Formats: sequence, structure tokens, C-alpha cells
Amino acid sequence: MDITEESDAEALWQDALDILAEEGKPESFLAMLRSCEPKSLEGGILRVETPMRLVLRKISQSTEEIDGALSKAAFEDIKLEAALGGHAAAPKPHVSTMTREEAESWVPKREEPAEPPRQSHVALQDDGWKEDEEAARRALERRRAKNPLVEDVGAGDSKLTFDRFVRGDENMIAYDSAVQVANGVNKSYGLLFIYGKSGLGKTHLLRAIQNYIAQNDPSRICVYKDASSFISDYVNASRSENKSAADELRQNYADIDVLIVDDVQGLIGKAGTINFFFDTFNTLRASGKWVVLAADRTPAELGMGKDGFDERVTSRIGGGFTASVQVPSYELRVRLIEKFCERALEDAEKDGLAGTMGKISPKMQRFMAEKAGNNIRLIEGFCQRCLLAEARAEAAGGELLESEVEDICHEVWPTSERRVSIEQVQKVVERNYDVAHGDLIGSKRNKSLMEARHVAIWLCRDLCDQTFADIGKKFGGRSHATVMHSLRVVDTAKKDDRVFNEKLMQIREEIVGGA
Repeated sequence: MDITEESDAEALWQDALDILAEEGKPESFLAMLRSCEPKSLEGGILRVETPMRLVLRKISQSTEEIDGALSKAAFEDIKLEAALGGHAAAPKPHVSTMTREEAESWVPKREEPAEPPRQSHVALQDDGWKEDEEAARRALERRRAKNPLVEDVGAGDSKLTFDRFVRGDENMIAYDSAVQVANGVNKSYGLLFIYGKSGLGKTHLLRAIQNYIAQNDPSRICVYKDASSFISDYVNASRSENKSAADELRQNYADIDVLIVDDVQGLIGKAGTINFFFDTFNTLRASGKWVVLAADRTPAELGMGKDGFDERVTSRIGGGFTASVQVPSYELRVRLIEKFCERALEDAEKDGLAGTMGKISPKMQRFMAEKAGNNIRLIEGFCQRCLLAEARAEAAGGELLESEVEDICHEVWPTSERRVSIEQVQKVVERNYDVAHGDLIGSKRNKSLMEARHVAIWLCRDLCDQTFADIGKKFGGRSHATVMHSLRVVDTAKKDDRVFNEKLMQIREEIVGGA
């Protein structure tokens, strides 16, 4: 076997990663390996590069396992040679989160709690400004006033700062990458893409970037848009009687140092807006500007379905640094509840309303964490309601009961927000399709069984918020490519087949209703 082309090196590297995934290697370990860029394969040696010394250390500790996977994929003995390189490889679309240790290696060390380090910025000098400080300030004011896209941060959004973001392993890499954007460092990445289900903290991180830049580096123009407002900008400009409106809009977007677009999935199906977005994206990136995007799905998933983004867009989006926010574990839910309860009591005291909030014991907070759903926004409201109930109980000479917490929990979280396990999905699908568990996760491929398997995998991705690797592991060790294929099959079928879609939704309702 003669493999000498770089494209073959990339293919072999991906095949080896698939084998490691099938062997059950941790997703954090796989995500670290995906950050490596395959350079060449010659003489039985695959050479890769990484910008992180931590990755080199991890690879040296796992040489035997990685070489074994490479050899299995190539059908001959292959050894890995890793070296430090200048830039990270573009993360693959299915990249998940890294561990806390890996995340901390990506940014400079800092003391806890961690507000992004303040630093001296020289953007005005870099842009060629030689005037004194007052002249520079006036020039900046003129620049900001000239651009209608620049808006003041609202009162509610101003509280969405880095120091109020509760961190855990589930969101650490996303947090640290957002800090890098806020500080204007590590520009070799240039694009940050954060993905995860609604309510897990994506918008908080995006607004934290905006708030930090506004307070600490006003020389950089940072604009936050969600998909709907981005669409409105484009539609209004294109329909304007002023023929130059579209050109002016392009110029305004081009005169931005950091563009943040939230809920990018909202652009799906808007062909004209997607083209405008793509042009804006390319203009900013060509100028060395930062682009930060967030969505409820991966770049690859944005391209699924008839109306999905085309390959040129998904490949460009996937060419930056991709980080996910995962559903909070029990440990993170405990931390969130502790912090939210603490802040609610502090805010009540500042407002002269201390008597309206009770003090919930650590034991009850842990019980609340057991019962709470995954949506972090709702967890904060859940805490406030429990604090009010605790105050009423204390006034009556008692304390908050577990039954009261459960009642509040069921009121706060609708059925669709309750946690669902992969095993729960499989049981309901098996019952509806009358198939055995062994057949569902096995290798049989008859028509009815394949439909049940595709449906189960799609529902797991929709309801369980697990990585492709985690889902594939529960379905007989299937690869991420197989999981993605099932998602595409179901996405197409539910659009084209009304009867199938109704059945799919009925099964979904049965699952969430029993959660």
C-alpha cells in the first residue's frame, strides 16, 4: 500500500479516529486528536501537527493505542509522528467538548474566579492613528455614530458577563474560547462557532463578549445580532427604494471588528440572506476581523435537509474553532443552583426585599439539582420560586418540603424539557415497531428494522442531547458517520412523508410524556 498524498493522510487519520471512537475512547480524547492537522504519510509514518503542547503530551501517553488504530485502518504498520505547528486544524463538524484540563491549556493561566484579564489594547495605533488620546476618542465616536448597527447594550443583557457565567466541564472550552475573542487574542482562529441546545448558555457567552469589549476595549466595534434581526437588516435594505441601501448595509457590516450572530439555524431556508451572510462573513474574515456564531446544531447538521446550508457555507463555518455547550451534569446543576440562590438573596437584599427570600439548605439544593431540568435559564427561575416558597414556609414556622420542590419543578419545566435517556427512547421505539432490543442495536438490515433504527437514533439526537459518539456507542458501537446518515434519512422522510412524520411525532410525544 503506497500512501503519499496529503489527502490520503487526512483520510487515514479520520479512519483511525473512527476506529478509536468505535473502541469506546472518550470523546474528549477524540476531540483533542481532531485538533491535529494531518500533514503527510510516507514511509509508514503519518505526520500531524498541533499548536498545543498538551496534545503532544497526551499523544505520547497513548502512542500504542493510536499506532494500533492507524495500522488497523491502513492494513499495514503505521506510526504516528506529532509535532508543534503554527495553527490548529479546522475542527471536524462532529467535534464535542474537551475536558477541563484541555480547556485550561488553551488559554493563559488565571486566578479564580476568572474575569477575562484586562490588557492594554493598541488597536488605534495598529490602524494608523497618530493623534492624541482625545482626538482618537472623537474619531472613534464618529465611527460608531456613523454605523447604525452599533447599539447600546440593554439593561437585561448587561448582566450577562463572564463573571456571572457558571462553568463546568460541559461548557469550559466554550467559555475559554469566548474569553479569547473578548481579549482579541489567538487570531489564527478568527471564527468561533458555539453550538448546543437552547437554554444552555450560548447567548450568555455571546453577550459576555459584547459586554466585555464595550467596557474594556471600546476601540473595537462589536455588534450582536440574532438570526431574525440579521434577516430584517437584509430584507429591509433589499426592499428599500434607495438603491444604495444594500451597499450601505454591506459597508456597515464590513466596518465591524467583531460580528456576533446568534441562532444561526434561523437563516435556514432564507437563500438571499444566506448569500448576504456568506459575503459578509468572507469580507470580515479577509480583513482579519472576528466572527462569532452560535446555533442549536453542529455546522454539519446545518447543512442537512433540502433547505440546509450548502457545502460552501458549512465548510467555511466548520473551518473555525468549534466548541459545544452540553446539558449540565448533576454536579453542574448543584453549582448553578448554589450560585443562583446566592445571587437572588444578594439582589433581594440590595432592593430591600431580603424578607421575601428564604435560605435553602445545601441538602435541599442538592435535591433541587436532582429534580431540575437541563435548561439553565429555567433553573434560575426555578431557584427564585423555591426561595419564595422557602420564605413562606419559614414565616409559618416550617421549611420547604421535597414535595413542594417537585410541584414547582413540574410547573417550571414542561414535559418536553424533562430529561430523556437513550434507553428510554429505545424502549419506546422497540414497543412501537415491535422489535427486540438486540435487533434494534444489532446488524440486521431488513426494511422495518432499519426504519426503527433510524427513528430511534434521530429521537436520541433530538431529545437526549448526546454526542454522535455517545449515541453510536448505544447502538452497537456505530460510527458518527452512521449516526449522521440516520439523521439525514429521517429529516428527509419527515418532510416528504406526512404519515411518517405523524408517526414520528406521536412516538416523540410518548417519550417525553413518560419522562
